[in-house]
Amino acid sequence: MRIRSAVAGLALSALAAVGLMPAATAAPAPDSDAGIDVIGGDFATDAPWAARLFTDGQQFCTAAIIAPTYILTAEHCLTQTAGTTITFRIGSLDQTSGGELATMVEYWTNSEADIGVARIDHPVYTTYAQLGGPGDVQVSDIVQVYGWGATCTDRPEIECQSQLLKVADVKVNTLKGSDYKGGVAICAHSVDGISAGGDSGGPMFASGSIVGVASTSDRRKRTCYASTVYYRDWIFSVSGV
Repeated sequence: MRIRSAVAGLALSALAAVGLMPAATAAPAPDSDAGIDVIGGDFATDAPWAARLFTDGQQFCTAAIIAPTYILTAEHCLTQTAGTTITFRIGSLDQTSGGELATMVEYWTNSEADIGVARIDHPVYTTYAQLGGPGDVQVSDIVQVYGWGATCTDRPEIECQSQLLKVADVKVNTLKGSDYKGGVAICAHSVDGISAGGDSGGPMFASGSIVGVASTSDRRKRTCYASTVYYRDWIFSVSGV
């Protein structure tokens, strides 16, 4: 996101470097690989559940730890990196230092939606993100989206990933939108920021719980998050959470 005072920061192109798919109605995405960074918004101050996803050491997507060995993110953050080593820095606001490093050993993806769950090689003990349920998010709610994604739209998004985790307010306009795969998504418009490349897989929080993971964005006004509320039973089936 481009923040109001200093920095900012999901995006996609043809397999270049960071994660969030362009919205179906969006203009062609800048030269990047996958996501959305929060453009606008502000820096997060407390996110012990936050996880930055790296592929062969390259910053790529955003994620959240939901149990000692399970991490929630977008499907495309996992499937677009086949053959690489996926690691996570967990529990630090700074993607370059702190927290705890862990390596993915296996993952599961939903057959309908842009949602993925990764299992890591050892338990990480922190405050885990809670998953929301029906009633935790409604149309017109102001909710929060998080990510280390791009803070620019005038050059490759990999060149302007935010070092520090960002957060922005967005306003929900539908609970029945579509994510990158055509799955059920929560879509919202920018209030003080929007997702961009590198924010893919990052959480949307409402009522203190995750209700979606970043899937698409036009990097200006509109973003859609695969609904973890709608696919809650599937997440439980693979993670027990």
